[in-house]
Amino acid sequence: MERIEIGFLGIAILLGLIGIRVPIGAAMGSTAFVGIWAMMGWKPAVGIVKAVPFTLIGDWNLSAIPMFLLMGFIAVEAGLTKGLFGAARVLLTWLPGGLASSTVVASALFASASGSSVATSAAFARIASPEMLKAGYNKGLATGCVAASGTLGALIPPSVLMIVFGIILNTPINALFVAGIIPGLLTAAMFIALITVRAILDPTLAPAVKVEVTPEEKRALIADAWPLPVLIIGVMGGIFAGIVTATEAGAAGAFLALVLAVMRRRMSFSIFRRSVIETAAATAEIFVVMLGAALFSRFVGLATIPTWIIGAFDGFETWQVLLFICVLYIVMGAFLESISIMLLTLPVLGPLLIAHDVNLIWFGIIVVKLLEIGLVTPPMGMNVFVIKSALGNQVRLGEIFRGATWFIVIDMVTLAILLLFPIITLWLPGLMQR
Repeated sequence: MERIEIGFLGIAILLGLIGIRVPIGAAMGSTAFVGIWAMMGWKPAVGIVKAVPFTLIGDWNLSAIPMFLLMGFIAVEAGLTKGLFGAARVLLTWLPGGLASSTVVASALFASASGSSVATSAAFARIASPEMLKAGYNKGLATGCVAASGTLGALIPPSVLMIVFGIILNTPINALFVAGIIPGLLTAAMFIALITVRAILDPTLAPAVKVEVTPEEKRALIADAWPLPVLIIGVMGGIFAGIVTATEAGAAGAFLALVLAVMRRRMSFSIFRRSVIETAAATAEIFVVMLGAALFSRFVGLATIPTWIIGAFDGFETWQVLLFICVLYIVMGAFLESISIMLLTLPVLGPLLIAHDVNLIWFGIIVVKLLEIGLVTPPMGMNVFVIKSALGNQVRLGEIFRGATWFIVIDMVTLAILLLFPIITLWLPGLMQR
């Protein structure tokens, strides 16, 4: 059997293993080992299994992942995210659909710290959706905005997805972080614009809500919410100014989160211990998947699949290649977790992108955007099912999907803007290089 045939057979077996719920890291690693064994023999396969994990884990850039995760877990466990929705609600109550717009702002900040779209959706399904439903908001709007807003965390840095992308395709993580700022803010602005226009055209979707607070209560709400924006601005400001690298920024962010928690008198040994344990568990989960992906990437390379794909797309225009990738990622995003999709596809697509001279910093932001759209796309949008689980019988699954569809449409518009005008993504990284 030819190497290319073994390669495609391996991909088919991998998809089958994923389909029967084998953990994706184990599925990729075992498929890679057997495939390399079939192509090269037992000893080379064992040698590669020994060498690849050591090389991967020795990559200094990977240390940014546990550091940013620790920053997020400290922020959440110590309550630095507490009060985000309350403060945003007071500040945006004048807008039509103000509660939904407040959810967008608070979710973006929360997700930037937590690093998890799913966790953000789960949190705000319990915090914001009940309040919107109580105020008489349309059920689709009250849940759809939470599902969509949870996806903002991957675009507004720091972002674990950007770290993984940078490591796989050897792209500067600092530049990826800075490149994500404007697209992330643009996405949030587009969500708020959608909510506002819909609320103006049909006031029954989002009845006006009066939020009356005294000046003292307003100051208390803002005082409760300020630590997290300060944390994010501190980390990103250090990266943009060139004071710290992305890896150093992770450690600096974890330390700053710890300092802010102590200053707010919300840190205890049990909170710190819980944050460290959760960080270790999340890091181990990511690293196991990355180890399997590194082995699978080596298998794919030895099977000459990237060369075959470049040949298959010979004669295609760059826009046609990008259109194919967009469809692929949105479909896969509806069924698989974001990091797994990147680890499965980027080793194969990377050479194709380089052959078409695609700017990898710009493409990295496009990939993150595509993966986050997939989280709310039917039939298996993960964020939607998380919200349904959190709210139970208060809302039907179909109502959440219908509400999320509006945000998917506006996300597609935003994606088109980013595809047509790369300068939106590349302007800030360009300033860093001056």
